[in-house]
Amino acid sequence: MSEKHVNPDLVNPELESQFDTVLVVDFGAQYAQLIARRVREAHVYSEIVPHTITAAEIVEHSPAGVIFSGGPKSVHVPNAPLIDPEVYDTGVPVLGICYGAQLMSLQRGGEVANTGRGEYGKTDLAVLGDGGVLLRSDQPRFQSVWMSHFDSITKPPEGARVLATTPDVPAAAFEDHGRKLYGVQFHPEVAHTPYGQEILKHFLYDACGCRPTWTMTSIIEEQVHAVREQVGSGRAICGLSGGVDSAVAAALVHKAIGPQLTCVFVDTGLMRSGEGEQVVETFRRNFGIELLHVRAADRFFDRLEGIVDPEEKRKAIGELFIRVFEDSSGGIDDARFLVQGTLYPDVIESGGGAADTIKSHHNVGGLPEDIEFELVEPLRWLFKDEVRRVGEELGLPEEIVWRQPFPGPGLGVRIIGEVTPEKVATLQHADAIVREEIKKAGLEREIWQAFAVLPDIRSVGVMGDERTYAHPIIIRAVTSEDAMTADWARLPYDLLERMSSRIINEVAGVNRVAYDITSKPPGTIEWE
Repeated sequence: MSEKHVNPDLVNPELESQFDTVLVVDFGAQYAQLIARRVREAHVYSEIVPHTITAAEIVEHSPAGVIFSGGPKSVHVPNAPLIDPEVYDTGVPVLGICYGAQLMSLQRGGEVANTGRGEYGKTDLAVLGDGGVLLRSDQPRFQSVWMSHFDSITKPPEGARVLATTPDVPAAAFEDHGRKLYGVQFHPEVAHTPYGQEILKHFLYDACGCRPTWTMTSIIEEQVHAVREQVGSGRAICGLSGGVDSAVAAALVHKAIGPQLTCVFVDTGLMRSGEGEQVVETFRRNFGIELLHVRAADRFFDRLEGIVDPEEKRKAIGELFIRVFEDSSGGIDDARFLVQGTLYPDVIESGGGAADTIKSHHNVGGLPEDIEFELVEPLRWLFKDEVRRVGEELGLPEEIVWRQPFPGPGLGVRIIGEVTPEKVATLQHADAIVREEIKKAGLEREIWQAFAVLPDIRSVGVMGDERTYAHPIIIRAVTSEDAMTADWARLPYDLLERMSSRIINEVAGVNRVAYDITSKPPGTIEWE
């Protein structure tokens, strides 16, 4: 086939050959990544592919099953995303969710209509007969599901039987077991559908025949083998940032090649308050890994001078990281490999597959083209929650495994506009207060990330009966499971009041504090 519709960055032939694999076809839904994660939680490997994938390409991947995601559009609008209709004739089991179920119905002789009555949120589902493969008799005949649709399936695909209805949808679930086609109008992947994970497991285990072999132990074993194959007897260096991802990547690669690995911690000057010293102390105390501590703050501040565009900042930081690594590897024999903590969401958000480029991650889109290292990325196919579980399995300390995520470019993307040493010092102080108060409130494990942002504006205030014209600080706190979607945290008012009061009283040059109540989407977790 001359034209490929699947970005090879999003698929791993080696993992596909070792584990039963389910392809999640992305029709532009915010929940496509969540579906992939739910499949993995059932111990089945999953990958996300664009809806432009052809039937022939699906056959090339030899998946055990395919899941169509939901989507933001109506199947009836011009340029609505479609799928190669020959997919249904490959013999690979297909499950359509919401838009995916509607598209399957439309392409297979069913009917999808705008009835004037959409369903949003919690909805009562009535299971008919034996419930088929998806809604077996071990589930309640009446249960709650989460709906989010305006069009409705009024007639299932030809040859399919209806498994369940709701007050406004006559075909809320259907199956054609002979042709291995299944569909649900609701969203089994969200927590608001109590039996949703059981429904997905029925599809994975019963319809697809998947084996639950995707476990933390199997991931570690596979990656240890892959790293040994890639590095051989060579030397590798790891860009250690102190965050969860690079720490787990370092531990995993060290398990594979031992003393052939040297960690390089580049202190960019863009770390959180006191973090550089903590990283060095933690890794030298807990790991038998050679660690080089490179103090490069001046180089980073010089490189960022005058840069205000967020993409330029990310790429400048990413490029300088590599240059510092190249300089630091001069004393290491045969240091041809660079270990990075790149995750699957990093690849997706940097424009892999069907996804638009949301932002270039410094370790993906921010890498220079003339990099001198061969990259070793043992976590590239994992979501954040999987990385934490791998870290626990490897025996990493809790304070590392459960550390709040911190962006690779550091505070450089939490300072809007030009990055200067003075701005970094201001933000470090405010950020330390936010994290300290979150810890005092006992919310560290409930909050995915909590931090401060320094915008490139000033506002008028009054302090000590005098007019001030100083910077505001924006507090950002979110809850999430994997950073692909996030909700703003409903922090107690008294906690917000303490943080605001302390920041204004203790941080010089700040006279106002605001709280960001934007979820992802439409926003991102970081401001840049």
